[in-house]
Amino acid sequence: MELNTRGRYAVMAMADLARQGGETAVPLSQISERQRITVAYLEQLFQQLRRAGLVESARGRAGGYRLGRPAHEISVAEVMAAVDEGVRMTRCMGLESETCMAGERCLTHNLWEALGAEIASFLEGISLADVINGLPGRQPAASQAAWANAGGGGRV
Repeated sequence: MELNTRGRYAVMAMADLARQGGETAVPLSQISERQRITVAYLEQLFQQLRRAGLVESARGRAGGYRLGRPAHEISVAEVMAAVDEGVRMTRCMGLESETCMAGERCLTHNLWEALGAEIASFLEGISLADVINGLPGRQPAASQAAWANAGGGGRV
């Protein structure tokens, strides 16, 4: 799976910001301390998040950042997209690529492509409010429940 620290750290920082209530601006130094992410890295992320309209900046003594919209209106997928972090499960580069290796699609291409779509769909359905509230009410997908009920939920 292609998911690097940029996407994870952006979600962590945005969840931290959401947890602070969103009314007053939060300095990046406070987020840095709580999440153990360097201020320099947060500055890069928040520049992208601001351009996407997910955060607003406030200058001055009480400066910092606050959410651009309520936490329940911002999905994890939006945060990741804002920092150019997609979910890609295949080795193929680009949407137009039909080849994985040696000029042809790999045997498992469709499997990994479908898994990537499931992950993207899951992340689109999770808001920052869900993250800070511990994802209440999340139930396993029907296929997961069916697999577990059929005895396939054990270790492989």
